[in-house]
Amino acid sequence: MMGRRSFCVGVAIVAVMASGAAGARKPGPLLTRALAGPLKGAEQVVFAVRAQGQDPHWYANFGYWCSDPQRMMYGSGGAQLCRLNLRTGKVTVLLDDPRGSVRDPAVHYDGRGVLFSYRKGGERRYNLYRTDAMGKGIRRVTKGDWDDIESCWLPNGQIAFCSSRCNRWVNCWHTQVAILYRSDADGSNARPISSNIEHDNTPAVLPDGRILYTRWEYVDRSQVDFHHLWTINPDGTGQMAYFGNMHARQLFIDAVTIPGRSRSVAVIFCPGHGRREHVGDLHVVAPDAGPDTREWARPVAGCPRNVRDPQPYGNGWFLVARQRQLVLVDGNAGKAEVVHNLPEPLRKRGLEIHEPRALRPRERETVLADRADPAQATGRFVLADVTHGRRMDGVKPGEIKKLLVLESLPKPVNFSGGPEPVSYLGTFTLERVLGTVPVEPDGSAYFEAPANRPVIFVALDANDLSVKRMHSFTSVMPGETAGCVGCHEHRSETITRSANLAALRRPPSRVEPFAGYPDVPDFPRDIQPILDRHCVRCHNYRKRSGRVILAGGRGPRYSHAYWSMLAWGQVVDGRNSLGNTPPRSMGSAASPLMHKIDGSHHKVKLSAREQRMIWLWIEAAAPYAGTYASLGCGETGMGYWVPQQAVLGRRCAGCHCPPRKDLKHPRDKLPLPAAHHPRRPGMPAHERWVGVYLPAATRSAHILANFTTPEDSPLLLAPLAKEAGGWAELKRYPREQDGRHPVVFRSKDDADYRKLLARIRRGKEHLDQTKRFDMPGFRPNVHYVREMKRYGILPKTFAAHRDPVDVYATDRAYWRSFWHAPGEQSE
Repeated sequence: MMGRRSFCVGVAIVAVMASGAAGARKPGPLLTRALAGPLKGAEQVVFAVRAQGQDPHWYANFGYWCSDPQRMMYGSGGAQLCRLNLRTGKVTVLLDDPRGSVRDPAVHYDGRGVLFSYRKGGERRYNLYRTDAMGKGIRRVTKGDWDDIESCWLPNGQIAFCSSRCNRWVNCWHTQVAILYRSDADGSNARPISSNIEHDNTPAVLPDGRILYTRWEYVDRSQVDFHHLWTINPDGTGQMAYFGNMHARQLFIDAVTIPGRSRSVAVIFCPGHGRREHVGDLHVVAPDAGPDTREWARPVAGCPRNVRDPQPYGNGWFLVARQRQLVLVDGNAGKAEVVHNLPEPLRKRGLEIHEPRALRPRERETVLADRADPAQATGRFVLADVTHGRRMDGVKPGEIKKLLVLESLPKPVNFSGGPEPVSYLGTFTLERVLGTVPVEPDGSAYFEAPANRPVIFVALDANDLSVKRMHSFTSVMPGETAGCVGCHEHRSETITRSANLAALRRPPSRVEPFAGYPDVPDFPRDIQPILDRHCVRCHNYRKRSGRVILAGGRGPRYSHAYWSMLAWGQVVDGRNSLGNTPPRSMGSAASPLMHKIDGSHHKVKLSAREQRMIWLWIEAAAPYAGTYASLGCGETGMGYWVPQQAVLGRRCAGCHCPPRKDLKHPRDKLPLPAAHHPRRPGMPAHERWVGVYLPAATRSAHILANFTTPEDSPLLLAPLAKEAGGWAELKRYPREQDGRHPVVFRSKDDADYRKLLARIRRGKEHLDQTKRFDMPGFRPNVHYVREMKRYGILPKTFAAHRDPVDVYATDRAYWRSFWHAPGEQSE
């Protein structure tokens, strides 16, 4: 680690080098015109020089890889913090660290001080630092085993920034999350002003004092399509969509106010799920017609593609970073000009230019008084009319009787781009059932909610069936009262009749919990015993009514019962969709399973408690694992049980893979899943099926092998003669309608049958040794333990291989660590 003395000496050497290395140049015609106009008095620019992050995702440029803490996400090659005189072309290096990294400079209102993120050479984390425009007086602002990035000055003298001290991981990737924090200018009294369990990015202050930022979240909707502009007050109150939350497949980021245009912002539009380091196209957004009117966003004429980090000067002029260049753009004339190129020695090290910021004084924005009261543990929500909103057709006044309140729970680790094993192509996160609150006959509701925790609402009818589900999250700060017009209403609408709301004629309701039920359901623990009592007698490996298996044998990743429930469409959840689905199209109202447990399905009648448990499980997003300790372990890959292609090719390919011209790879001839299920578009390639058109529920890798009782593997039972205990009974391959299978193995003594059985037993042995979360003796993996120790949830002396651990209790302690403690001001 670079010591204090060597750091100061390094800066002094750099300053001498810079003073003698400045090169003069004559401004080009566009810059000359700009210096006489919008750039007059703003000739100095500060910017960062560093390499791009190691990961292709737009957010993954700090921290470390979850399963390999030595694999850092930031780029290598060193970094600089530089000041450029646009008129002369002179560059002064304020800080040069050949082993460190610099990012996100933010210029103070006086035009002289600079706040920036800096990772010293030899250190692993970014912290905030301050300096003046001459590179003198560099001092640390924050310190800790986390990354503090993307800071901005607040008009009251404090600062806002994004920080990974929130102790959570991306729900669909292997990297860490940073959310919004606020602190004093010296870094003290840091506290979260966001409850997001995914990323907040690039905060900037609007003229009215609100913080504009990018929010990424996906509650029962697509993981890659929604990362748009939101606003929040500096104390965390008043969160609101600013632009684009109804527009999928684009990242809106690096938004900053355009001087002289209080309602317009410059913003980068990155296509799809965004690009590394926020690269995209420069747009101007004016949300005067509301946050969902795409026509009010226009591209800046003349700006080249693939730029980042806009610095607007007003009157249509912008400075942007483009790889190793700074580019000046005149949006009115539709012209652009390169005003600075990175020197060749830095280019050879793979460094690029980032975050140009004008060194000029500017007016402070409006100072908003704090509305949060840290002495309170809760806030309040006022809902005017739950039946009012978009896609609420057919919902009648008075039809909705309650709101189910759920809490979205952050992840302490993550090891995948998918939701497994929390769900199958559904929710990426666990959802805690907090309880219900009443809705008045006029559609209004008034209730308390825990402070600074992400909550989700589900509108319920008189039978507690879901009518409409929220596809986002909201939260209240301590003591805050937040209002909603309706359910998915246009965000430009306001409550106009609050004085007459029936709910406001009484004190706020408290969330009524479901006493005696688990608030975070777990399928093997809470649902499988109900299926065992009522369903398995018909839906087992021998009887298999309707070809449905509801026994709890373990497949490669899920139990057969859980897989069957989801694959046969008995539960309807978010499915990674675009959100705001029509009424009664999700949850308990849309799930056929709810209509099979009331006595109408072959007289199967569950107790009231059992019905309520299944209902809770469905409304809590139908998870498989009820603990995040399940992540990254307990899976048995196909390599452990799929036999040589020779066996399947010799005995199965004749029916399952008839000759087809489009089968170009030998693996296409395996009778394993390889094409889309019609009910589940977007299913991963390894879970598809090909050749014959049978439901994926019967032919997926998730159902073929049984690692609890290998002899009950459908891969063995389907081709085995009935006389030998299997399912096969016909002499030729049938059509889809009857679902029966021809005899391939006449007895269990068949050599190929024995080879298949041996390979599946090998998979069982592997799983018995490594353990799944619902198996006796299960222990979480070392990465889960490492992070829980880092968070202070498990003691530092905890031994992952030896000490007893209740993973459900550990998860709960982790979630409780985020709960607001009344009177608490800082971490």
